[in-house]
Parts: sequence; structure tokens; C-alpha cells
Amino acid sequence: MSDVSDKHDGAPAEPSPWNTIDDLWKWLEADQPFGGREGLLLRMLKLSEEVGEVAEAVIGATGQNPRKGVTHTWQDVEAELCDVVITAMVALRTLNPEAREVFARHLAAVANRPRAGGSGT
Repeated sequence: MSDVSDKHDGAPAEPSPWNTIDDLWKWLEADQPFGGREGLLLRMLKLSEEVGEVAEAVIGATGQNPRKGVTHTWQDVEAELCDVVITAMVALRTLNPEAREVFARHLAAVANRPRAGGSGT
């Protein structure tokens, strides 16, 4: 698998996000207080924390908490969603050193699923 995305419009290819994920994974692995199975499980739980931050940002962007009102922007929601994606990629890399390939295969399978009458995944 290539470290750059394929571009067909003559624009330069962008570096793969997996290079950054590998760097983040190495940094986290070098300084984790818990290793082994416990460290793996805690890394997976980090996803729940990040998803909770998305929920908090959506509630804040819509002003759904009458006590707090509007506390976030939709750009905050975007940033939190990005954190979820990054955390999931690092968790996948923690679980499997071949995360790039695992993700590429899974994404291709999802892309090839039949789509009946909607845009659901």
C-alpha cells in the first residue's frame, strides 16, 4: 500500500495520514502507564471519551442545555469528530500493526456494500 493517496488531476499526492498515526502510536507506546492487555483496553476506552466530547459539542452548539445555552460552535463539533477518527485509527494501530491494510480492506468492503434507497452505511 502506498504512503500517498492517488491523484489523477495532476495535483501532488498528499501524505498518508497513517504516517502521522504511526508517529502518534509510537509516542503513546513510549509513555504509557499501563501496558499489555490493560493498556490495549484503556486505549479502546479512549474512544468512548472522544465520542462523549462530540455529544457535548453538539449539545453546546445547539444550545440544548438550558442552563448553559450555546457553548460550542459547529467547528468545535468538527474538531471533536476528527479526534474520534484519530483515536480510532490509533486504537486500530494498537490492536494490529497492519492497521493500514486492515482499514483499506474494510473501507473497500463498506464501499462495495449494496445501497438500497438511501445513503446509510
